[in-house]
Amino acid sequence: MTHGLDTSVVVASELAGHARHEASRVLLERLSHEGGTVALAPQVLAEFVHIVTDPRRCTTPLHMSTALERAELIWNSMQVIRVFPDAAATSQFLAWMKHHRLGRKRLLDTLLAATYWSAGIRAIVTLNPPDFQVFGCFTVLEP
Repeated sequence: MTHGLDTSVVVASELAGHARHEASRVLLERLSHEGGTVALAPQVLAEFVHIVTDPRRCTTPLHMSTALERAELIWNSMQVIRVFPDAAATSQFLAWMKHHRLGRKRLLDTLLAATYWSAGIRAIVTLNPPDFQVFGCFTVLEP
């Protein structure tokens, strides 16, 4: 099974000081050992870099060049399936925003969910399950 990764899990698995670091790494390793794969959309990388370089969010923020190097390593990992938003994902994003009456703070997660849905991915790994459970169509794993 392929699991789409939310930014929260990527951040936690990459920052050793994160409270959910170990749990995130263990879950991702377990999925790999069980023969599963992980999917990643480019918007996750952008949000990852934004978060890990922000001194308001990280006690020891990464320098931009370090954050970009890590993002590139993740993106180029052999275990990662790359998925991209397309016309179907955009239509699903707009439909879910309207149907669930979601506000501006839900834009990024909704586009990510629609991107994974459009790519045939029905499971998401996240530290924020309610962000994806609202759609009623994903298996959501939390480390």
